Amino acid sequence: MTDDQLKAQVSAALEGIRPNLQADGGDVELVEVTPDGVVKLKLTGACSGCPMAQLTLKRGIEPRLKKKVAAVTRVELM
Repeated sequence: MTDDQLKAQVSAALEGIRPNLQADGGDVELVEVTPDGVVKLKLTGACSGCPMAQLTLKRGIEPRLKKKVAAVTRVELM
């Protein structure tokens, strides 16, 4: 899989997650996908600076991305 294909798959998977974040006044922005499958995200809106942001990332976003895109190894906040 090329880097562009991986980024496209991650972007598509984020579209399925985004409505849940937007329902709470937040959103997610894809910053980077590294060749080794590390996805770097930025949480925006109400999610930016939220004390639950790390929990949202590790228990909500990361498992869903890993399920949808097998090449994802880890998700990090920027």
